[in-house]
Amino acid sequence: MAVSLQEIRKPIAAELEAFELQFRDAMKSKVPLLDAVMRYIVKSKGKQVRPMFVFLAAKICGPVAPVTYRGAALIELLHTATLVHDDVVDDSFERRGFFSINALWKNKIAVLVGDYLLSKGLLLSLDNDDFNMLKIVSRAVKEMSEGELLQIEKARKLDIREEIYFEVIRQKTASLISSACACGAASAGADEALTARMRLFGEKVGIAFQIKDDLLDFSSDDIGKPRGIDIQEKKMTLPIIYVLQNGSASEKREIINTIKNHNTDSKRVASLIALVRERGGITYATQKMQEFQAEALLILHEFPENESRTAMEQLVRFTTERKK
Repeated sequence: MAVSLQEIRKPIAAELEAFELQFRDAMKSKVPLLDAVMRYIVKSKGKQVRPMFVFLAAKICGPVAPVTYRGAALIELLHTATLVHDDVVDDSFERRGFFSINALWKNKIAVLVGDYLLSKGLLLSLDNDDFNMLKIVSRAVKEMSEGELLQIEKARKLDIREEIYFEVIRQKTASLISSACACGAASAGADEALTARMRLFGEKVGIAFQIKDDLLDFSSDDIGKPRGIDIQEKKMTLPIIYVLQNGSASEKREIINTIKNHNTDSKRVASLIALVRERGGITYATQKMQEFQAEALLILHEFPENESRTAMEQLVRFTTERKK
C-alpha cells in the first residue's frame, strides 16, 4: 500500500512547520510589487519535496541544526527561481494549476523576480558564513544551466542519444535533489565521504524522478487521453529516444516528422504514443527508472537505520511511483 506524503513527513513535521514560517518571513520585501509577487509564490508553492530531502538527509546523518534550515531555504529559493525562469524560457503560462509569474506580471518582472530569489539565497548563506552550503548549491546552479543549454542545443536537431539524455537530466533535474541531500548531510556534521554518498543517492533519485516524469506524459489524463505535452513541446524523452535508437528507418522518420512538424496534431501525437508503447519504449524507460531507484536505495541502506531513513525510502518510492 502506497504511503501518503503526509505520512512520510511525520519524522520531520516539526522542522517543516518551523521552516515554513521562516521561509515565508524570508520572502518578504519592502518593495510593494515584489512583496505582492512573493506572497503569490508562497500561496502557489508545491509540495516542498526538496526541503523534505534536506531535513531527512540531516536526520539520517545527525541532529538538525540552524544551518539545516538555511540549507533548506537556499534549496527552495533556488528551486523557485529556476521554476520562474523556466516558465519564461518555455513561454509557459501555468504552473501547478496557478498562473505563472510571467503570465501575470510579464517576462521582465519574472526574470527579475527569479534573480531576486537567487540573490536572497546567496545572501542567506553569506550572511551566516555557510560557505559549504553555498559551494554545494552553486555547483547545482552551474549544472542546471549547462543541462538546459545542452538540451536546447540537442533539441534543435532532435539527435539526442541516450547517454546525452542522461547527462541532461543528471544536470537539469538530479543536481538539485542531489544538492538538497548533500546540504542536509553536511548541515548535520557528516564528513566529506558521507556527504558525497548522500549526494550520489540524491542524484540517482533525481534521475529516476525525471524518467517517471517522462513516463507520465504517456499515461492517461482525467479523461483517459495520453497527455503528450512533452511531444508538443518537442522534448526528447527516454521512451521516444529508445524507439529512435531501436526502430526502423521509416519509424524514425515518422517520429522526427511528427515531433518537428505535427506536434500539435492530436491524432499524430496519439499515433506516436501508440508506436512508442508498441515498440517497448514505455517498458524500457520503466526498467531504467527502477534500476536507478534500486541503486539509490542501496546507497541509502549504507546509512544507519532510523525513522528518518525509513521515511526517506518511502519518499523515494513516492517520487517514482506517483500518478501525477
